[in-house]
Amino acid sequence: MPDIRYAQTDNLDLGELRIQVIARGTNAPVDNAKISVSYSGGPEGTLEELRTDESGLAETVSLGAPPLEYSMEPSEQQPYSEYTIQVAAEGYRPVNISGIEIFSGETATQEVRMDAEEAAENQTDNIVIPGHTLYADYPPKIAESEIKPVSETGEIVLSRVVIPEYVIVHDGAPSDSTAQDYYIRYRDYVKNVASSEIYSTWPDATIRANVLAIMSFTLNRVYTEWYRNRGYGFTITSSTAYDQKFVYGRNVFDSISRVVDEMFQNYLSRPNVSQPILTQYCDGQRVTCSNWLSQWGSKYLGDQGYSAIEILRYYYGNNMFINTAEEVSGVPSSWPRVDLTVGSTGDKVRQIQEELARISRSYPAIPAITPDGIYGSATREAVEKFQQIFGLPVTGVIDYQTWYRISEIYVAVTRIAELV
Repeated sequence: MPDIRYAQTDNLDLGELRIQVIARGTNAPVDNAKISVSYSGGPEGTLEELRTDESGLAETVSLGAPPLEYSMEPSEQQPYSEYTIQVAAEGYRPVNISGIEIFSGETATQEVRMDAEEAAENQTDNIVIPGHTLYADYPPKIAESEIKPVSETGEIVLSRVVIPEYVIVHDGAPSDSTAQDYYIRYRDYVKNVASSEIYSTWPDATIRANVLAIMSFTLNRVYTEWYRNRGYGFTITSSTAYDQKFVYGRNVFDSISRVVDEMFQNYLSRPNVSQPILTQYCDGQRVTCSNWLSQWGSKYLGDQGYSAIEILRYYYGNNMFINTAEEVSGVPSSWPRVDLTVGSTGDKVRQIQEELARISRSYPAIPAITPDGIYGSATREAVEKFQQIFGLPVTGVIDYQTWYRISEIYVAVTRIAELV
């Protein structure tokens, strides 16, 4: 744990930072990367020096954070502290990330993707995470119809709701031709937006309600091919005026990540409407929005014990329902709808064993197993190690979250090259 004297005077609480370093292109972990942690903008120097292990993980560190109450009410006090990390590894281009947000009592996960050194010699990748949308100033959302017309000649609309493997995020306004486009895995995109739009310290029901709104908004853009129909090559933008805030390279929070992993196949719908609803929202303080979800208002409803669907119906009406997409694109085979544990047998067990066996070649800390369709102690141990590496609850049971995370990592490590 760092000496708290290095942090700001009002950083009386602690949060945690977990760092994982991955090679772009192969998705393999980067072993023995050197990480220096310092306070963003502060003259104090290095707080922590870390090294990654064979899974690309550094030891989780505790860092100073402002008091919890700063994130529980709108305030002029910044509710999070900001840290900078400098990452260096032999054979890779250095990466600096500043503005990593740490909240009281919360665990932040920072993924670092490193390019091979020959990709651009003598250069450093610099990522700056801007202020959180609930604290800094961003343009308010331009109102749109929550249900898009699909009868226009030439309009492209998907035949059914499918969870995409990737979304293409345009990092600017739609008309900004200079803005970068990023290929981002759908779940990572949702985690990024939720970590940028709401505070991870809020009640679980509030986080769930906001995540559902974010996912439904995103899937409406996917389902209606909204930007493609306007001649653009991307799925969605990072502009708060048009879409939702996305920050390339930012940290995400475990409390949000867990909810997304549990709910990523869900979206919001109304009776007799096939498309996911474009669920718009605002902060409810600096910007008010009739018939949209208020982020701060949803926090107060969560404090009062409202469930996620009760919060959503409070703002969007009683005919709003949680629906489930039929298919997840890019996944080898769908969730078997039952947990797999010691004693389970069959093709689904063999499939997940084959995927774990391939993943273990890239992540050697995961014990190698022989696929035989029988879930024994060796498979349980491999699952537990996988869960530990990828920040899942360590249960040794392949539940919904673990199944799709294994499938996602399997697809990533078997690809020749990453898209981003």
